[in-house]
Amino acid sequence: MTVTIDAKLAQSFGLTGGEYDKLLTIMGRTPSFAELGIFSVMWSEHCSYKSSRVHLKTLPTKAPWVIHGPGENAGVVDIGEGLAAIFKMESHNHPSFIEPYQGAATGVGGILRDVFTMGARPVANLNALRFGDAKHSGTRRVVDGVVRGIGGYGNCVGVPTVGGEVNFHKAYDGNPLVNAMTVGIARKDKIFLSAAAGIGNPVVYVGSKTGRDGIHGATMSSAEFDDKAASKRPTVQVGDPFIEKLLIEACLELMATDAIVAIQDMGAAGLTSSAVEMAGKGGVGIELNLDAVPQREPNMTAYEMMLSESQERMLMVLKPERTEEARRIFEKWELDFAIVGKLTDSGHITVIHNGVTEANIPLAPLADEAPIYNRPMVHAEPPRHISPPADPVGIEHALLTLIGCPDLASRSWIWNQYDGSVGGNTARRPGAADAAIVRVDGTRLGLALTTDCTPRYCQADPKAGGAQAVAEAWRNITATGAKPLAVTDNLNFGNPERPEIMGQFADAIKGMGDACRALDFPVVSGNVSLYNETRSPTGLAQAILPTPAIGALGVIADASKSIGLAMPDNHDLVLVGEIRGELGQSLWLREICHKEEGAPPRIDLVAERHNGDFVRAQIEAGHVAACHDIADGGLMITIAEMVMASGVGCELLAPPHGLPIHAFWYGEDQACYVIATKNAKAMLSAAEKAHVPARKLGHSKGTSLKMADGMSVSASRLREINEAFFPKFMGEGA
Repeated sequence: MTVTIDAKLAQSFGLTGGEYDKLLTIMGRTPSFAELGIFSVMWSEHCSYKSSRVHLKTLPTKAPWVIHGPGENAGVVDIGEGLAAIFKMESHNHPSFIEPYQGAATGVGGILRDVFTMGARPVANLNALRFGDAKHSGTRRVVDGVVRGIGGYGNCVGVPTVGGEVNFHKAYDGNPLVNAMTVGIARKDKIFLSAAAGIGNPVVYVGSKTGRDGIHGATMSSAEFDDKAASKRPTVQVGDPFIEKLLIEACLELMATDAIVAIQDMGAAGLTSSAVEMAGKGGVGIELNLDAVPQREPNMTAYEMMLSESQERMLMVLKPERTEEARRIFEKWELDFAIVGKLTDSGHITVIHNGVTEANIPLAPLADEAPIYNRPMVHAEPPRHISPPADPVGIEHALLTLIGCPDLASRSWIWNQYDGSVGGNTARRPGAADAAIVRVDGTRLGLALTTDCTPRYCQADPKAGGAQAVAEAWRNITATGAKPLAVTDNLNFGNPERPEIMGQFADAIKGMGDACRALDFPVVSGNVSLYNETRSPTGLAQAILPTPAIGALGVIADASKSIGLAMPDNHDLVLVGEIRGELGQSLWLREICHKEEGAPPRIDLVAERHNGDFVRAQIEAGHVAACHDIADGGLMITIAEMVMASGVGCELLAPPHGLPIHAFWYGEDQACYVIATKNAKAMLSAAEKAHVPARKLGHSKGTSLKMADGMSVSASRLREINEAFFPKFMGEGA
């Protein structure tokens, strides 16, 4: 069948009229079908970041401990003892709505490859999940498939899933978010990069065979959904975690030699992106012979092979004299190994199939002339801070309501489907601390890992919400006693062609940048996921809440000295930080008053840094037995979670005068921590000397959470309510 190559076909591939005109100028002729496909994926939003690059450049990316920042497969930071942590977070949102299990599973597989591509053994997975309203008819299907997909892939590949977060909101009804993060460890003098070098060096394909799954996945992820989303199933990849495990071991074995010149995983846009990026970064040309590509389906075309996003595949440039050694390693692990091309001095990517040149494209303009848009923006006026509304239900009723709501209910139903301990180095599992702690094998070092974002804050005030997401991640790592080192981000937003969405994006970046600079917390890797909208049959678009998810990493010198949140018996409870009673955009306001209004809590980055450094110093000095930062649900929920974690109760003092009591207990004030210490007097004295606000909250004893006004709720009752939501939601135990 003959296909007419024109602007109409290009538009169906995701290219605008102007972009197609630029393509024609670059080529000096009408492209072939395969060439049009290559341009369309490389210039897609997913691969080119054409709407976000101008803003991403403003983020801080450097620090003395940063070895490699954005631009490589993952970020790399020095953690001491000659070792580096390599980590990144990436989205698989659109595929996870179409086919939740495989969408989530292949999201895990893809981010694992980004990390071990650089020479790191993966040691931990995390995730950040956003689902639709728990009452929506489709939410349960998506939750079930996504959780099974993450567990099914991560458990089989043998990498523990140690942390994450889950939110529910109607804005995600038609567009859930699945953001996956992987962390690995490597020697800092054995980091592998992707820039190809050496004219004539062989280009080698390893891993699984190429099929027709995932074709045009990158362009699908660069467009809105509509009510026909299910028809896009062929664009969703199919993963095999057992092959991924073999691929990890084979790659790491080869990396122990000096055979590799450059290496890149085949992620979005598959063979196209890996070949273009490797050759482009190295300033060389690349010639591919598709006849040599291992294929699992007959009669595949050049277009299909170049755009397939089949999983568990890598592309390498090897030293010619080491090719057979590499072949033996991959054949030992029963993986495909094929020489599919060579590096050239042409400056082009040349694709040959069945003796015919199917594509011949200059690489420099393919990358350098990719569209960059500084799109129009509309910046919404930040809402005003609201005065605390009257309390309609009382402190106890609010407590029991909040701990059972979807956003605060126990995630144990989810965690129990993940293997959080495989490998034997997980020191603090999900729910045990504000950040997961993973021991670094062969050392006393521990990595503190977390993912964080509060999308309702970002919807109300994107700049404040972006700053708060970074600050909360920094706070969660600090609360374990670890030193925060760096951030990976996953920026999930709606259609950037809408000025109000582009304004949200730019403002969130500003807030993130401010927080990263104030906290010495650089961004070393990340991912942008736009067009997270669903268009109904009537044409109305529903965007997600702006969700700049933050993945963060810190290091502690001795993992055994990290701090959890379980409240120990016979300890004083001390609040570090100032409570103003910030109820705007709080869960109390949403769950009790059924309102989502007002400004989010104020972000004071100077106080954030000052208070956090004080808390970390007290943990390092051995004066803190447990620590938990104040976040969703406020101070009362923070204390209740500490009680539920240990089963030890507490008696709380009356709150200070001047604030409504419900605002004190449920305001979501920032830069605040609750710590358990043996000696409140000494802690308060140290805080006063450090000019850090602090006050005694009470004392741990018994098995109930008690207030001075007579309220008393047992730890067992709190747990029962907290653990009820997910089993009921998923239809278990009915």
